[in-house]
Amino acid sequence: MYKFWTVKIIRSIPLIFIFGVVIAMVFYPGGNIHNPEQIGYSFTKNFLSDLGGIKARSGDTNIISFLFFNASMLVFALGGVGFLFVPRLFKTDKVNYILALIGSAFFFFGAFFFAGVGLTPHDLYLEEHIFFALNGFRLLVPAAIFYFIVLLRSPVKNSYSLLTFIFLISTFSYVVFQLIGESPLLSPEAMSRQATMQKLITLVHLISIFSLSYAFSSQLKNMDIN
Repeated sequence: MYKFWTVKIIRSIPLIFIFGVVIAMVFYPGGNIHNPEQIGYSFTKNFLSDLGGIKARSGDTNIISFLFFNASMLVFALGGVGFLFVPRLFKTDKVNYILALIGSAFFFFGAFFFAGVGLTPHDLYLEEHIFFALNGFRLLVPAAIFYFIVLLRSPVKNSYSLLTFIFLISTFSYVVFQLIGESPLLSPEAMSRQATMQKLITLVHLISIFSLSYAFSSQLKNMDIN
């Protein structure tokens, strides 16, 4: 059971997300917040959330992208549940166990906030959508801090700690960028910067989550649980 939740489920989340988002991008009709005439999806001119609207920014029906993107966001909830099983992997060290419990709590709520993005399409529930998107990233900052310490104190390879540190720094930087950066509504240039940063930080998150599953798999080998 522990291997299923801490390794298989957590490892599958990035793969499912990438698959769903790529399909959603392919079928996105077009348009962005500054140019409804744009054809198709643009990496630098569209936010990921554009994929989840009932209608595209062009005004066209967006049902296929809507279904694939929002479904890919909902699977993060499974990852949140998976992290509730992780602290048991560090039970032999009381300090690590407590730190992992706290970190997993932040991961759990952060994951469910990202799932909340999938339940609140921007063109139906804009305020709720923004609330979930912004705070999902913010919750991952303390989650990364606690797990960075846990991995440093554990016998797993230092490379996993390094990746978690990169995850922490990049997430913190993105949260600061959200707070002080220019609103994407003000200009196409500001929108492009925000949209590009969003995708880069998302890629870092996916790589980090994927790598954590290998760290947990390594830790499982030293434990008497399955």
